Amino acid sequence: MQVFVLSSDRKSLDPCHPARARELLRSKRAAIFRHYPFSIILKDRTAAENVTHSHTVKIDPGAKTTGMAVVNEAKRIVFAAEIEHRGQVIKKSLDGRRAIRRSRRNRHTRYRAPRFNNRRKPEGWLAPSLMSRVHNIETWVKRLQKFAPVDSLSLELVKFDMQKMVNPEVSGVEYQQGELQGYEVREYLLEKWGRTCAYCGTKDVPLEVEHIIPKSRGGSNRVSNLTLACHPCNQAKGNQTAAEFGHPDIQAKALQPLKDAAAVNATRWALYWRLRSFKLPLEVSTGGRTKFNRVTLGLPKAHWIDAACVGESGASVKVDARAVPLTIKAMGRGKRQVCNVDKFGFPCSEPKRFKRVRGFQTGDVVKAVVPRGKKQGTHIGRVAVRSSGSFRVGDVDGVSHRFCHLRQRGDGYDYTSGANAPRVSSPRLKPVLSEAEGAGASTQETQ
Repeated sequence: MQVFVLSSDRKSLDPCHPARARELLRSKRAAIFRHYPFSIILKDRTAAENVTHSHTVKIDPGAKTTGMAVVNEAKRIVFAAEIEHRGQVIKKSLDGRRAIRRSRRNRHTRYRAPRFNNRRKPEGWLAPSLMSRVHNIETWVKRLQKFAPVDSLSLELVKFDMQKMVNPEVSGVEYQQGELQGYEVREYLLEKWGRTCAYCGTKDVPLEVEHIIPKSRGGSNRVSNLTLACHPCNQAKGNQTAAEFGHPDIQAKALQPLKDAAAVNATRWALYWRLRSFKLPLEVSTGGRTKFNRVTLGLPKAHWIDAACVGESGASVKVDARAVPLTIKAMGRGKRQVCNVDKFGFPCSEPKRFKRVRGFQTGDVVKAVVPRGKKQGTHIGRVAVRSSGSFRVGDVDGVSHRFCHLRQRGDGYDYTSGANAPRVSSPRLKPVLSEAEGAGASTQETQ
């Protein structure tokens, strides 16, 4: 990954190699502008004195994690990140608030009266847990525009094309005979069944698309009749139905909706129109195309790699799978509560007096160098402040404010990079498109 560079007048320039950034910092020609994402600002060069090249922000939206990558003209990744959303946290908080309000009304104690019933939601309204995903992506596209000369966007708009899976004939024979044949269905099944064998639960082995009710027994090719099985289970099942094979629950699970896919499909158009408002060329593609590009290039499965492979432009992207992306976790910007409440919803603490303590605010990223004692060492992370001056830095509690040094003001996100970030494992680079059909089970190998 490369380092973002800003000119002395704070205009984005082409990112540079980390070694070049270190040289500029050592020679005092540049200073650190921001730690996350790491950016430097030049002291002696303006934007007019530099020539910039086009960069593309590529996005792979997800219900829990969204992959993002910045790709230059040479199809090389200069920045990659994975954004962890907090949709489930928001939903849990709203459910808790609703339960407290209902209990107060039932007990006829202090409560907020229910709102009148003729309130209308605005057009395009989404639940807060869903809209937070859109806002997170929009925020980071805006930030990346400030740090890199971005002139185009690429978005995976359709995760799963459900209509084509149920009735492929709606678009004619081209969809059946193209290079992307079967990729949409396989990707959907991998997500739905957790990339494991539905019968024995085996992971990290080649899986085959298998008919719950065999075709020879009247089964169809609809996704509600498909599951994943390892080769031994597929052969052992043979011409039996899943119930006859000892798994009557498989059919019921196959009919259940895919929650994460529903969340992505619900937010895709809201995200699309938000990105259109940037007035930049926007390339859109499907999840099947993303996986086709990734498998063709022999790359491992990771959110940031999927982002780089989005769209037609992802067919020739150059990815170093050993690179470590920046992990960005949405944390929110604090609570609106004036004070804490007990399980009945009544105040159990004093109202908060100050938001900032000793120059620090909860959510700021700090570096604490403790010279001695039980907390001796260097600790970097988000700080949780207390009026006593004894803070929590990351997972370390009881660090004095005297040892804390501000690295970056809180912006609603937590960051993990370098050795602390997760790495991706090497994949099996075996081709995915071999097909064979037995007496009642299809054996399309997938990964």
